[in-house]
Amino acid sequence: MRQRKKSKAMNYKELTKQVVDIAREAGQYIRNNRKSIHKIESKGVHNYVTEIDKNSEKFIISELQKLIPDSGFIAEEQTETRQSENFNWIVDPLDGTTNFIHGLMPVAVSIALQEKGQTVLGVVYEIGADEAFYAYQDGGAFLNGEKISVTKTSDIDETLLATGFPFYDYSRLDRYMDLLKHFMQTSHGLRRLGSAATDLVYVACGRFDGFFEYSLSPWDVAAGAFIVEQAGGKVADFRGGNNWLFGKEIIASNPYVFAKLVETIKKIMYG
Repeated sequence: MRQRKKSKAMNYKELTKQVVDIAREAGQYIRNNRKSIHKIESKGVHNYVTEIDKNSEKFIISELQKLIPDSGFIAEEQTETRQSENFNWIVDPLDGTTNFIHGLMPVAVSIALQEKGQTVLGVVYEIGADEAFYAYQDGGAFLNGEKISVTKTSDIDETLLATGFPFYDYSRLDRYMDLLKHFMQTSHGLRRLGSAATDLVYVACGRFDGFFEYSLSPWDVAAGAFIVEQAGGKVADFRGGNNWLFGKEIIASNPYVFAKLVETIKKIMYG
């Protein structure tokens, strides 16, 4: 394992490059072990974790600690739970575990860094297509070195939307099904890939025009949503507010259909 330099004075461009390398290394480990899952544990209803998830997280955290030694972590598998007043990493070591268990893609590594509560960089590495999406504060958004941006689609009827299905919180399922039915009839279509981090970066690079889902955690959305914003998009919760990181619901899209998406989702989900 090659040595990494500690970051000086938070050069976010250089730091992001180092985080991309870490995400790629974790992704390579996941790719190499996709047929070697020996233990699957249940964390709750339809919520699974493998030893690959845990080992990936341990590796990521150990490498990130070298970059900012006093940083804290909000990590899905909680292999490290210490948080910091200044810098905190938000880590999903394997987004799309159910896909992974069944040999499906996409599967992604997602890493975001917050400085005093504000996200300053995000990296999502989608393993199946070997695609590294990343962004840093005021630096734009990139895919494998090429700058990306959200779409300019302005008519909901012309949009392709991504979503996810609730896997444990069914209390809002009837309204959500009404929402899905609405967009089935008023858009080019809905897609459900099984990885929220991937859905978000696909919005950032223009493959989707928008994405919405509920029952998500910070590690699912932190990096991808930041990349959407740096790619010119907008992000909100289902009411159009800013409580999407910890509020367990998110809308992300280009700025041209954003208001209409918020209006529709708010009306159907909250009446």
